[in-house]
Amino acid sequence: MKSSFAKREDLVEERIAQKASRIRLLLLDVDGVLTDGQIYYGKDGEAIKPFNVKDGSSIVWLKRAGIEVGILTGRVSPQVDARARDLKITTVIQGALRKLPIFEEFLKTSGMDPEHIAYMGDDLHDLPVLKRVGLAMAPADAIQAVRDAAHWTAPSPGGKGAVREAAELILKATGKWDEVTAIYHE
Repeated sequence: MKSSFAKREDLVEERIAQKASRIRLLLLDVDGVLTDGQIYYGKDGEAIKPFNVKDGSSIVWLKRAGIEVGILTGRVSPQVDARARDLKITTVIQGALRKLPIFEEFLKTSGMDPEHIAYMGDDLHDLPVLKRVGLAMAPADAIQAVRDAAHWTAPSPGGKGAVREAAELILKATGKWDEVTAIYHE
């Protein structure tokens, strides 16, 4: 017989899976989500951001499954444009210091229902969007306020597989995991 704690955990997991099953767009912050939050500077002062290849693979899988991926970030960086081009991400919104008004405008122009959007953020500026979407997600090393607001927190930190874990959750909940990973089991 399951304890009441185990039953509660099962209900939480079921609720998260239901939310994830409705996702049509995964929107991501960059610094602290797609990267580990560190910025390196080259000898000529150019910023260098390390992106995780496993996160990138999972973005490709989401797109293969018909789930769009977008970027909503406060900073402006050519590295983000380059990574988005590599991954064929067409929704790239940079320079969004106040994210909620820009997110609201995105909803109007895209016609998307916020219930069909998952957003992963890690810091205070992400909170308003996290509170507005159907599935609020955070990397393991997000600040406490973000983890508290999130429906789901990845086991891994930002830039170290958190996006991969979020993608896997969404793909499994939508029933598309086996389809997009079948080529690796041949």
